[in-house]
Amino acid sequence: MKRLFGVSALLVLPFLPPPAIGQTGTDQYHAMLSTYCFTCHNSRAKIGGLALDALDLQAAPNDAHIWEKALRKLRGHLMPPPGNPQPPQKDVDAFVAWMENTLDSHPKGPAAGYVPIQRLNRTEYAASVKALVGVDVNPKDVLPQDIQVDGFDNIAAALSVSPAFLDQYITAARHIAKLAIGDPSGHVSNVKYLISANQDSDLPLPPGTRGGVRFEHNFPADGEYRINIDDLSVGLYTSTMENESTLVILIDGKIVFRKPIGGPADLALAERKGAAGRADIMQRFSKIPVQVQAGVHDIVVTFIDRAHVESDENVGAGFGGIGVLGFGNGNGRMARLADGIEITGPFNPTGVSRTPSRALIFVCDPKKIGEPACAQQISENLARRAFRRPVTADDVAHLMPFYEAGRAGGGSFDQGIEQVVAAVLASPDFLYRAIRGPKGASPNAEFALTDLELASRLSFFLWNTGPDDELLALASSGGLTKPGAVEKQVRRMLADPKASSLVTSFAMKWLNLTTLDSVQPDPKLFPTFNEQLRRDFSREAEDFLGSILLEDRSVIELLTSERTFLNDRLARHYGVSGVIGPQFREVTLTGQERAGLLGKAAVLLRSSYGDRTSPVLRGQWVLDKLLGTPPTPPPPNTATDLSQKAGEAPKTVRARLEQHRNKASCNQCHGVIDPTGLAMENFDAIGEWRTVDRQANAPIDAKTVLPNGVAIDGPVELREQLAARPAVFAEAVTEKLMMYALNRELEYFDMPQVRAVVHGAAKDNYKFSSIVLGIVDTDAFRKQGPAAAPKEKENAVKVAAAR
Repeated sequence: MKRLFGVSALLVLPFLPPPAIGQTGTDQYHAMLSTYCFTCHNSRAKIGGLALDALDLQAAPNDAHIWEKALRKLRGHLMPPPGNPQPPQKDVDAFVAWMENTLDSHPKGPAAGYVPIQRLNRTEYAASVKALVGVDVNPKDVLPQDIQVDGFDNIAAALSVSPAFLDQYITAARHIAKLAIGDPSGHVSNVKYLISANQDSDLPLPPGTRGGVRFEHNFPADGEYRINIDDLSVGLYTSTMENESTLVILIDGKIVFRKPIGGPADLALAERKGAAGRADIMQRFSKIPVQVQAGVHDIVVTFIDRAHVESDENVGAGFGGIGVLGFGNGNGRMARLADGIEITGPFNPTGVSRTPSRALIFVCDPKKIGEPACAQQISENLARRAFRRPVTADDVAHLMPFYEAGRAGGGSFDQGIEQVVAAVLASPDFLYRAIRGPKGASPNAEFALTDLELASRLSFFLWNTGPDDELLALASSGGLTKPGAVEKQVRRMLADPKASSLVTSFAMKWLNLTTLDSVQPDPKLFPTFNEQLRRDFSREAEDFLGSILLEDRSVIELLTSERTFLNDRLARHYGVSGVIGPQFREVTLTGQERAGLLGKAAVLLRSSYGDRTSPVLRGQWVLDKLLGTPPTPPPPNTATDLSQKAGEAPKTVRARLEQHRNKASCNQCHGVIDPTGLAMENFDAIGEWRTVDRQANAPIDAKTVLPNGVAIDGPVELREQLAARPAVFAEAVTEKLMMYALNRELEYFDMPQVRAVVHGAAKDNYKFSSIVLGIVDTDAFRKQGPAAAPKEKENAVKVAAAR
């Protein structure tokens, strides 16, 4: 949100006496402004660039762009600023309600904003490729980082294109096409999977195993492949050979290799023959032949778990790591995976099976209908799904030369289709989304989206990818805009697994939880923290958000729910007992401290520094994310260092913060931000509960007085205050969700529609589906506004890039 007032120019709205006899509500509010605001905000002084004396309250909607900003300041208690006389909360609420009702009853400005042509961001690209040709792409590996606006990377104005971008898209298209078609020619290649990068897969290892890795590998053709296990800790020291282990390899859950390692014979071999003996042992696990059909397969390399009290050494070592009940790597006297797994092949290929990717592409048999006819049918099917619209003869005609180029010089039918797939993936019709409207629509006028444009907007909103066959067919026939059709599709799409993108691409980014790695906790202060725990924080947050949004619960439960999702490692971090094993499962919390978002370690880590908590960051996070009232950014060169000074006795963060903000000018902002953050001080920087500040050796004081004058103590009472105003939180969620859905920043003229969605959802207890349905029923979602003036476009792009 753009800054409206300078720090010294915040409106002051003190307590107002009841209006005099004959005095109307607008008279009362005008008297208030005249008495407390016009002194600074008048046509002569114009402090903060604002002149309120020229505004007519009777015609407030004419100045909606000013009043919407003022309302946001009021809701966030940014005015009157701390240190000035404060009106009772009921008087502030009364003014806000009156002004919102006035603006909503007589909305001004366009019904919809303008969304320019935009390219797919890298997340949308990966999801679209998966839906189109069945290939999983790690977008971080093939495309550069997209510019983010308010945390979102799908804002059209920021999705620009450079020559470097185009080169990467074309390179990615060629690579994906090759993976999708497969390689019947039998070119031998090798891929290595490092243990360190794959040992913490989200999918659990099979029961009864220990110390393994799980990953997926794309086999390009049917045939023999050879698996090399590079290091099983058979090194200079032979202690790892003292106890026998059994290594197994599973492909899609079926054991394809099983062989023992260690025990008396291997120990003697390693001790007597030295390096040659160790090489003989490892030879058993080199070039392991397996027959595999083409396609993506699940690979597990692990050890069969064994009894942990077989020898005195195991007892002395704590039962081989019994703290993790056999899910670790043993006790140092057993073999373990240490380096990587290499897969080489194919050898003696026999062709390419009908993989899921080929099933999506090869919709006809060239042997039955002829190769040219089949190539045309494949091209038409691919283009229709990729371009998100019915295709024309010209579309197919543009693709057929690529097929012919692939066949040139003796190329096979598959090689020709591979070139078609690459051409489709590199086509502007696939890479870009544009709203053109019905035939004859003027870009300088408001118009309704066509059925196909509405289908595309709906699909990218809910699925992060283009329409599926059902939605595309409905839109192509003009049936999507018929009564009830959109609601039926929304409910179907929310029930589809692809709707999980609303968690990963919307909710996690809205809450700023996709960048947990930007906080690096000091290992000396937080020795229990590690990268596995960081991943657990993120996994818990995703599962928790999914349990509310995807199960269509009230969004208010994001604040209040006592359910969460834990594994044994995160449960120990939280002090929760009874959770055993690395798998995440739903847990009902017995205490109130961890309920809702405020108790999640991901939130607490992201709103801290590496060496301490930050009431300022946490207060800003609550104001921005949960209340929708982001505080004014600090002036340039504002001091933010709260480090302990050398030679001084350690102080709590609260004490250091009090020293830092003892100036009245600082308190005008910090008086609003800090009280909320101080209520969360019982959580340290990595989200552990504490009652004592270990560095300062002082008790934690989480008592505070919120800007509305309510005294609270700790996160439980803070949560109660937030949940007591459900419409405020629901509006914050709706505003961000609408921004995500529209692919643009919201404007003042969007706010009446946001509030209408919230009012409608209130009748259904703010269920997530009610908010989604409300958004897709707005003019903002179903229409395109007039194009911005060239200067406005330029400024919008500059602002987006700066963010």
